[in-house]
Amino acid sequence: MPARVSTRAVPDGVEPTVLVRLSIWLNPIIVPILRSPLHWVLSAGLMLITVTGRKTGRRYTIPVGYHEDADVFVVLVGEAPTKRWWRNYLEEAPIELLVRGRRLAGRAQVLSPASKEFRARAEASFRRGRVIPWIFGIEFDAGTGLTDAQVEELGRQAAIVRIRVDRSEIAGRPAR
Repeated sequence: MPARVSTRAVPDGVEPTVLVRLSIWLNPIIVPILRSPLHWVLSAGLMLITVTGRKTGRRYTIPVGYHEDADVFVVLVGEAPTKRWWRNYLEEAPIELLVRGRRLAGRAQVLSPASKEFRARAEASFRRGRVIPWIFGIEFDAGTGLTDAQVEELGRQAAIVRIRVDRSEIAGRPAR
């Protein structure tokens, strides 16, 4: 069964912010672009993930921002309390990716905000561009890194999902 494109990413009873509402509105436009030969316009920073709900078994596809960090793909989920998909990865589970026109299979897991890896992945994300810390309202000093208070605040408003893929697949199968 093909995955559906999610347009209802906000849990019931949670008021979506302007940024979340904008992303929900743009998803139906972004998804076909990322699936097309024109994916290169967006795929440097966006990929499609296909998530299988751990309770429902329903599959859905959404675009997410990402960066590749040596051994993994990292997704920094902003406004995490307003989103559902990442909760399927509180324990490691399979995930499908469409990255730069390539279909990949991987295993995803949410990092604990108390872990050293959470801090390291957050700092690596923040060093990639000035806009990322700004989105999270954090004054980031690349020289000193995140303070304990900043990591604690980030843990309340964000989730970090680490996705490992078989590296032999990176050059692999083109999208259909």
